Amino acid sequence: MIASGEEIIQLIPQRPPFVMIDGLLHSDETTTRSQLAIRVDNIFVADGWLTAPGLLENIAQTAAARAGYEAKQQGGPVRIGYIGAVKNFSVEALPALGTSIETEVAVVSQVFDVSVVKGTVRQEGKLLAACEMKIFIQKQ
Repeated sequence: MIASGEEIIQLIPQRPPFVMIDGLLHSDETTTRSQLAIRVDNIFVADGWLTAPGLLENIAQTAAARAGYEAKQQGGPVRIGYIGAVKNFSVEALPALGTSIETEVAVVSQVFDVSVVKGTVRQEGKLLAACEMKIFIQKQ
């Protein structure tokens, strides 16, 4: 694992109780993977399930962790990013309370401070959700 706990907080602009990743598992030039345990105190849990907005936010925060990790690796500050668009968001199933998910964000294209990523959320190999996101990174 590349980062967990307080290290995650240093990579993303979100703060508790809005943090939607527990660990950064992998990050390279094109792909980043994170994990999240679905706990009762998660603000996106309702009726024992992580909701669709929670899955979407998890994908966005995985992308944010990617950008933060890259910035730290290059010795720069972590910059704030904004979701510019979400395309083809689909939810196949919701993860239950007490389980864990793994999210992957793959860069489709990047031009200057705009990235297009494809995000997928899986649980034990089963696809739960997917989308494409356009993310704008704020200049410092």
